[in-house]
Amino acid sequence: MAYDDAGRTAPPETSSGVPAAVLENIFDDPVHGEPGRDRIAVHVLWEFVLLAGLVAMAWLLWREDADALRGGALKTLLVDVAALGLLTLAAGLSLRAGAVNLAIGPVALAAALHFAEQGDRGMREALLPALAVAAAAGLALALAVVVLHVPGWAASLAGAAGVIVYLERRTGPVTVQGDYDPRRSALYFFVGFAAVAVLGGLFAAMKPVRRLIGRFRPVADPARRRGAVAATVTALALVGSTVLAMLGGVLIAANGDGQVAPGTGLDWTVLAVGTVMLAGTSAYGRRGGIFGTLFAVCLVVVFLAWTVPYGWTVSRWALGGAVLGVGLLVTRLVETFGRPRPAATAGTGPVRPPRDGALSGGWTMTPAPEPADAWPSVLPVRQHDTPVEAWEAPRWDSEPRRWDADDR
Repeated sequence: MAYDDAGRTAPPETSSGVPAAVLENIFDDPVHGEPGRDRIAVHVLWEFVLLAGLVAMAWLLWREDADALRGGALKTLLVDVAALGLLTLAAGLSLRAGAVNLAIGPVALAAALHFAEQGDRGMREALLPALAVAAAAGLALALAVVVLHVPGWAASLAGAAGVIVYLERRTGPVTVQGDYDPRRSALYFFVGFAAVAVLGGLFAAMKPVRRLIGRFRPVADPARRRGAVAATVTALALVGSTVLAMLGGVLIAANGDGQVAPGTGLDWTVLAVGTVMLAGTSAYGRRGGIFGTLFAVCLVVVFLAWTVPYGWTVSRWALGGAVLGVGLLVTRLVETFGRPRPAATAGTGPVRPPRDGALSGGWTMTPAPEPADAWPSVLPVRQHDTPVEAWEAPRWDSEPRRWDADDR
């Protein structure tokens, strides 16, 4: 199946006289996208809000139970951050690529059950088969999305249903086998997650990288293919998100209370997708912040730790739904204030955003009609009303007459 690679088959719109090279510099998606560059200020402001909320929640936890932020409890908290962080990175990677992977929760729970059963055989023997299966499942999902060019949420939901069939074969909790304790490397897990989250946000903030990752995001007809490059990047994002979800499930099992309860795993999907949207990643893809993922994951985990001293039992469904609801508001905030402002180029004036009757590049299809009275008259207006006889024209008197020459 062929892909419509807009960057190869069609040059940027230049009907306004703006050179194609200039369009490449001022447009995030010069052929089909909105004119101008994405604005990052809204993400910075929202991340300050997240940081303030995290500091306030950490202070509340310290005031209620100071022991939760020291010693072994702190190590458990850091591993919890890394585990949820891996799921959030999985959701964020696929979401920014424009094909959200809703199977990350069931994949994580399946990996947790597998590790609980096979952990006594050693880490390598337990992880390698799970890694191979996760990569194969992610590749199958990626092929379904990019070859058929169908929405990622629909294809991944079908994949999640297949994983849930495997999960429903368990009728009771599975005790974790083996003696691996991730709390011994809690600081390394946390620093690793933080580094990946922040560095990924920094790289994705660069225009070429952001444009590359978000090429699968629809800009006109959602069913239109976005090109081979977009398909390749989206496929890699789906495979990577599935592998990250598997690793997050292993940490969840290893850092748990000794048992892994079977279920659908979709509650983990809702929580992870809600957390990454709370972090400032747009539900439409492409746009996202830098520190938002780190702050949002820490805020959710610290909030769950804060509820423990009160004896509250917070359902992941309830927390995930609440976080997802706030994330939808953040998406609207990001899409409203993060979209490009009208860009200006030297000698061409401002480039206005597209409106009704305009092409996707922002250039008008037809010029605006002139006022009716500005059109010239169809027929010329006579200057003299008196008709002139053709036989009395001066040119007839000045020319010689042939019949006079014959009479001589």
